Amino acid sequence: MATFSPYLHFQGNAAAAFNTYKEVFGGEFEILMKYTDSPVQDLHATSNPDWIMHVTLKTPMGLTIQGSDRPEAFGHVNKGDAFFINLMVDSADEARKIYEGLSKDGNVFMPLEKTFWAELFGMFADKYGVQWMINYNG
Repeated sequence: MATFSPYLHFQGNAAAAFNTYKEVFGGEFEILMKYTDSPVQDLHATSNPDWIMHVTLKTPMGLTIQGSDRPEAFGHVNKGDAFFINLMVDSADEARKIYEGLSKDGNVFMPLEKTFWAELFGMFADKYGVQWMINYNG
């Protein structure tokens, strides 16, 4: 069976972003490697050694989020606006918790509220530039 996992690139703040995601979603880091952990010396030379080379956060809700600080050799991270991570949650409390935790200090496009298609829906970019939609259908 195939699974889907968003893979997010950051420019030096992957550790902060993933610590926020862990705080909001819970779960554990299955993998957390810095560039200095790599045996490939070329990666050390092309990236800040304290940056995250790869991280995997597995959450209790079944969501797996992966990411890294983009190697400097790949160029600057450009945050696109053509996609969102859309979370379908099981309760209004879960929707509020995730929305409040991730939208704090971010850019809210639509506040979490009742819509004609959902009991609760919110849309925003978190403070790291990752775009989210939270849906609770009741």
